[in-house]
Amino acid sequence: MTEHDDKSHVSDKKARIAALRPAYQRDLAAGTDRFFAPRRTDCPWCGSGRLATRLRTTDLLQHKPGRFTLDRCADCGHTFQNPQLTEQGLEFYYRDFYDGLGEQRMSGTFGGRTAMYRGRAEAMLPHDPAPKTWLDVGTGHGHFCGAARTVLPGTSFDGLDFTDGVELAAREGRVDHAYRGAFPALAPELAARYDVVSMFHYLEHSTDPDRELRAAHEAVRPGGHLLVEVPDPQSRYARLLGRWWLPWLQPQHLHFMPVANLRRRLTDLGFTVVAEQHAEPHDPVDLLAAVWLALDHTAPREDAPWLPGPPGALSRAARTTLLLTGVPVLVTATLLDRFAVRAVSHRLGLANAYRLVARRD
Repeated sequence: MTEHDDKSHVSDKKARIAALRPAYQRDLAAGTDRFFAPRRTDCPWCGSGRLATRLRTTDLLQHKPGRFTLDRCADCGHTFQNPQLTEQGLEFYYRDFYDGLGEQRMSGTFGGRTAMYRGRAEAMLPHDPAPKTWLDVGTGHGHFCGAARTVLPGTSFDGLDFTDGVELAAREGRVDHAYRGAFPALAPELAARYDVVSMFHYLEHSTDPDRELRAAHEAVRPGGHLLVEVPDPQSRYARLLGRWWLPWLQPQHLHFMPVANLRRRLTDLGFTVVAEQHAEPHDPVDLLAAVWLALDHTAPREDAPWLPGPPGALSRAARTTLLLTGVPVLVTATLLDRFAVRAVSHRLGLANAYRLVARRD
C-alpha cells in the first residue's frame, strides 16, 4: 500500500465513523438498560439456584458502553452472562465488529489462520477420512471451509451464519452453499443431510446452547459426526488473567461449558463422544492478548462512532506513545505464548479451548 493509499484509507475510515456517529448517539441517548434481559436466579444449564459472581468487566475490544457480569453455577460449573443481552443488545454490541467498520480487520485476522483451520479439519480424519458433505455452523467468511478443502478435497463444504459474511464466502468460492439465518430455524430443511457438522467457537455465542445442539443432532445423518470447539472455562489462565483473559470476550460470549457438562449433554441427545482434545485446539495468544487488552484499556480511546466526538490531537499522541512503550512487553508475551507455554499448555492446565468429536448413534 502506497502512502497515498494509506492516507486515503484513513480518510475513508474517518468519514465512515462520522457518518455512523448520529445513529449510535441516538441509540445511547435511550440508555443501555434495554440491552439486558432480567437477571436470572437459576442456572440455564442445570436449573440450580446456587449462583455466584465469577467476573465483572466491560467491553475491552470495542469499548462500547456497558458493564457485564458472568455468574457461575456452584453445582454444575456452568458460567454464563447474567443478565444476558437482549436481541437489541446483541445487535448493538455485534454491530461493526464482524461487519461494517470491523469487517476488514476481522477478515484479515481470520483469513491468516490457515494452519489452525487445517488442524480442525484433520481432527475428523481418524473418524471419517472422506466425508462427502460438511456443514460449518457460524462459518463467518468461510475461511475454515476454504482451508479445509486442502485436507479433504473430495468434501463439499456448506456454511451457515446469521451475518452477510456467509454470502461473501459463497461468492468467493469458500463454501459451496450458503445458509443465512438461525441454525435451529434452518435445521428441519437440513435434516440428516450432513456427514459432519462443525461448530468452531460458535456455541458460546448462542443464547440457547442446548437448542443449537439439538439442531446439530437433526442435521447430522445417523453415523455422522459433530465437531464442537469452545473456550475452556476451567483453564487456569481464566483464573490467573481474570478480566484480561481474551476468551471471556464480553459481551459476545454468553455461555461457557465445562467439558464434562458438554459430554453429558451430547450423550443425552444421542451422540457418542469419540474424541476429546485440549492441547490441539489451544490458541497460544493468552499472554499477548492480556497485555494488549490492558494497554488498549489504559490508553486514550481511538475514534469510534459510539464516542460523542473524535479524540483530539493530544489524546491521539498519548495513545500512540503508550502503545509504543508497550511494544517490548507485547514481544515478550508473544515469545512466552508460542515457545515457553504452548508445548506444555495442557499439562499445566492452561489450554484455553477444548474440542469434542461426537458420533450420532
